[in-house]
Amino acid sequence: MAVIYIDEVKGDDAGADRGTEAAPYKTLNQAFIDKGEDSDFQVKKAGEDEYKPAAKSALKKAVNFKKQHEKKLEAAAQRAEREAQEAAAREAVLEKAKNIKISEDESLPPAVQIGLDETDPKVIGTLRKSGDEPGSAVRVSVQGRVQRVAKQGALIFVWLRRGHALIQSVLSGDLAKTYDALVLVRETSMEIVGELWELPPGTHAPLNRELRADYFKIIASAPSGDEAFLTKVPADFDITSSQASEALLNLRHLTLRHDKPAAVMYVRSALEGAFHQAYREMRVIKVSPPALVQTQVEGGSTLFKLDYYGEPAYLTQSSQLYLETCLPSLGDVYCVEKSFRAEKSLTRRHLSEYTHVEAELDFIPFEKLLDHIEGIICRVVDLTLEDPTAAKIIKEYNPDFQKPSRPFMRMRYSDAIDWLREKGIKNEEGNDHTFGDDIAEAAERRMTDEINRPIMLTHFPAGIKAFYMQRAADDSRVTESVDVLMPGVGEIVGGSMRIWDHDELMAAYKREGLDPAPYFWYTDQRKFGGSPHGGYGLGLERLIVWLLKLWTVREACLYPRYMGRCKP
Repeated sequence: MAVIYIDEVKGDDAGADRGTEAAPYKTLNQAFIDKGEDSDFQVKKAGEDEYKPAAKSALKKAVNFKKQHEKKLEAAAQRAEREAQEAAAREAVLEKAKNIKISEDESLPPAVQIGLDETDPKVIGTLRKSGDEPGSAVRVSVQGRVQRVAKQGALIFVWLRRGHALIQSVLSGDLAKTYDALVLVRETSMEIVGELWELPPGTHAPLNRELRADYFKIIASAPSGDEAFLTKVPADFDITSSQASEALLNLRHLTLRHDKPAAVMYVRSALEGAFHQAYREMRVIKVSPPALVQTQVEGGSTLFKLDYYGEPAYLTQSSQLYLETCLPSLGDVYCVEKSFRAEKSLTRRHLSEYTHVEAELDFIPFEKLLDHIEGIICRVVDLTLEDPTAAKIIKEYNPDFQKPSRPFMRMRYSDAIDWLREKGIKNEEGNDHTFGDDIAEAAERRMTDEINRPIMLTHFPAGIKAFYMQRAADDSRVTESVDVLMPGVGEIVGGSMRIWDHDELMAAYKREGLDPAPYFWYTDQRKFGGSPHGGYGLGLERLIVWLLKLWTVREACLYPRYMGRCKP
């Protein structure tokens, strides 16, 4: 009888030729499976120095374990055989399907190509109903990418997607038996031709109809197996996981095809359109300032510097200064352009490149500027919600969303400092907030979330704001400035009245250590008929985060750019 050694501490169940004293097993169960019951099992337990015969109770458990193991092996073998038979049967079906050829019936009326969401009876005719004779239904053709495929008996249901439009199609008869139909996978581009029918009672589909196909053709196939779309970019990834998020951002060109990213981009488009319409209604003129500049707006530490034909230049931090130069010739102006900040920050609300909605308003006092900012936000939200698709998306992803009510809460910076002290909310050094502190993001968001309504935070100290901001007439320590704070996001707008007196602006340059020479064109606005004016900048991505209750501003970008990411 062979002697088999088991060392529960130093043994190893893996590998060949186990069971000797020099290479013992780790467990009695594995030794029993490999060597059988006709062996002498010697076991060394933890804390023991010598091998001893295996206990009868342990051998009994090993016998039962082996029986269960053999049952699992048998079940696995049966499953493998069954899967092999099914695979062979499927392969035979697919081989047979390759012989089934379909062609478009030339005796049928020519198909009218339509959009997936076309509903005009003049184009599509009347939907056919079960039991009806062919009537006024028009034969139509649609093109799109496969969103979903489902086989039910002899039918194959195909949902096509084109943009945000969807249509349910049904393949039957020989169409459902072809090789192309049987291997159809998501993201395949195809054309389907047929008639539109009313849905049977108790069923649901986009626009309560389905396209019953009489012909289809594949335009371009998508891969299956390990390269399949949902294998590479699963829809249920955790956006709060930095590792998963980074991996999927490398495949952003594919993840954009999922429902939520596509929906976010749709709302973004609707929102930009709403800004353009709202500004037109307010008679504010759109301009396009340069992105390559040689001056700073928000401080030199966040400038992206580059060599411009041998001269230093930067990517713009803001178009504000250029907008101000347009006031004398065009009146109130705005732009929707990219701004760039070289901030080494990886928070949920920071980007290195973002879309900046900026406006400058001429001959306006501070209170009117605040009214305008409040008005543009509310009007843009109203216009966005007038788009039924955008409204549906906002309802889906942010079901508790409520339009902001006017007037917004207005709170001076000094009152915010008092509020934070009363609530025991400390600054970044762990101390009570004091006048002059630059309120940190965490404290600002906590205050906004607790108050739970839009806040216009005004009159910040001059020492923590940009050089161009106008001092308040009633307190020279502070500026006529404003940040608009939204629950769940924090700051989405920053604005102020601008210094419009020439001497005061020159003093501001000196105070900030700025050479006024590169700003000659900006300073000239104060020499040639200056005027009281103000403006603001709104981060479009942050507004989208608020509207859709997104986790991060990165979700609101087509291809986000932030520290460490400049691809794809």
